[in-house]
Amino acid sequence: MDKRVLVVDDECSIVKAIAYALRREGFQVETAADGEAALRLVESFQPQVFVLDVMMPGLSGYDVCRRLENRRGIGILLLTVKNDIVDKVLGLELGADDYMTKPFDIRELVARVRALHRRVEKSAEHAPSDSPIMIGAVTVNPSHRDVQVAGEKVGLTPKEFELLHLLVLHSERVYTREELLDLVWGLDYDGGTRTVDIHIQRIRSKLGDEGQRLLQTVYGVGYKATREYL
Repeated sequence: MDKRVLVVDDECSIVKAIAYALRREGFQVETAADGEAALRLVESFQPQVFVLDVMMPGLSGYDVCRRLENRRGIGILLLTVKNDIVDKVLGLELGADDYMTKPFDIRELVARVRALHRRVEKSAEHAPSDSPIMIGAVTVNPSHRDVQVAGEKVGLTPKEFELLHLLVLHSERVYTREELLDLVWGLDYDGGTRTVDIHIQRIRSKLGDEGQRLLQTVYGVGYKATREYL
């Protein structure tokens, strides 16, 4: 499998340094100076990993994440000059997989890209069925990445969707918070396992009464989706 990385940053010196380091590690690299150019390269280059700056003219890194939220097989590493946990959590909720704060060590960036590429490759090998999953009034449609309750669409963030999809795909299996953090986010970050609790609460709230019944807390362990309430 080709190892394709798209590096997007409006600072030319940073782009050149990252591209050089990644090419030395055997990656195929394309570069872009803004979000619009990056999105145009998605179809032609088909990158598995984005190294994406947040603060850019025109479309920001967050905007690019939003445009890519329905695409599978792409891992996103955000670069940001901000060190505020709120900014980091926002990026992760919009679909990013990892983040680094500038200035960064180029060796660490290469290691993170390598790890992210392995995760994307593994996910592609074990991709679940795109068939809709129906439990009670809740329908989860992986191919369109949408969720409906009694026929009405419910707006979930990319991470909320991935978390719900994982749980309903393996209904009745109990996942620990650590397992969910690893499988959905793929990394440890400052939010810790509390991030899982917050996302479960948000999903339940958005699904209404169905969400309260569907997603159950297994005290002292974690969470599961259940069909028992049907």
